Amino acid sequence: MEAENHTEASQFLLLGLSDDPNLQPVLCGEFMCMYLFTVLGKCFIFSISSESHLHTAMYFFLSNLSLVDICFTSTTVPKMLVNIQAQRKTISYIGCLIQVYFTMIFSGMDHCLLTVMAYDRYVAICHPLYYTVIMNPRFCGTLVLISWLIIVSVSLLHILLMRRLTFCVGTEIPHFFCELTQTLKVACSDTFINSIILNVATALLCVIPVTGILFSYSRIVTSLMRMSSAGGKYKAFSTCGSHLSVVSLFYGAGLGVHLSSALTHSSLQNSIASVMYTVVTPMLNPFIYSLRNKDVKGTRRRLLN
Repeated sequence: MEAENHTEASQFLLLGLSDDPNLQPVLCGEFMCMYLFTVLGKCFIFSISSESHLHTAMYFFLSNLSLVDICFTSTTVPKMLVNIQAQRKTISYIGCLIQVYFTMIFSGMDHCLLTVMAYDRYVAICHPLYYTVIMNPRFCGTLVLISWLIIVSVSLLHILLMRRLTFCVGTEIPHFFCELTQTLKVACSDTFINSIILNVATALLCVIPVTGILFSYSRIVTSLMRMSSAGGKYKAFSTCGSHLSVVSLFYGAGLGVHLSSALTHSSLQNSIASVMYTVVTPMLNPFIYSLRNKDVKGTRRRLLN
């Protein structure tokens, strides 16, 4: 019996957010609406970024962020909706690995893109005369390409380490998608090396971007303090308002997921915190840029007319 229980699993059970059958249609409707709003909002950003007068580094990074957010949400929500509709909770072993892999990639790319966007704002405010020279298309493309290469390599390392683990038959993951931390907790083999690599990678991929963002905004604040005109200060800092709001929402939701996982053992609370991070935050980003950015609002009016 012991040998049979430790046979490598071919599929997992995703416990989801609730076992109550009466709540399943409600959850399906809510997640479907949030997913559609996310896709429509990102398509709106794409249409805005295609405007000829908005072909700048800021909107190049914003369009990349929108693409990453769509892929991030599409990695988790459609599978959850399919499981609710089919009234099953299974996901194949390969499907779980794929979900873990792409979730890590798109989450990591969010960190990188928010960092390079902070650097873009720093150059625009602190070195406005050299902005077009520094933030040229080739340099912007190089920054995005390097980010992709780093994140893809780190995510691939995690997947290769996961492949050496074994999982018992009937393994249950207390989440609505295959999240790396939760998946490692239910492994039947030793995960010490995986945990070490995960902690190191998480520290580097969080500390370095946050440090870059804080450094950029510290220089921005210093530059603004030297300005004599109050109107100039407000105009310069208003260009950072949307980015600051998105950064606060993204890292606030991420911190909530980390604290929920560290301070409580409730799988439901962890899942709810993850919903904020993986679904709600990408959905709100286009609205934040639409409400706080004059160029976006002006282009939106022209598109609607």
